[in-house]
Amino acid sequence: MKKILLLSLLCMNSLAFAHCAGAVPCEIKYVDLAFTKTKLTGDDLEKAKAMRAQGEKLFKEGNEDDALKLLQEAKKFLQEGPAKN
Repeated sequence: MKKILLLSLLCMNSLAFAHCAGAVPCEIKYVDLAFTKTKLTGDDLEKAKAMRAQGEKLFKEGNEDDALKLLQEAKKFLQEGPAKN
């Protein structure tokens, strides 16, 4: 029963992203999802929010390539945190 429930949830999750109208809107959804799972706080969280906002702005201005790159960077930042030196 647990396996069926897990499989159902995974299918529903993948369907939510199957209806994206392009790479950038899909990436925005993935970034938004990453916000719900991130452990970032404070300035790092604000940086990620700014990156997401700038990515959406670039997309609306028609600069899809740069928007996609920035949103992918934001997603990675949310998942992995700032680079350690």
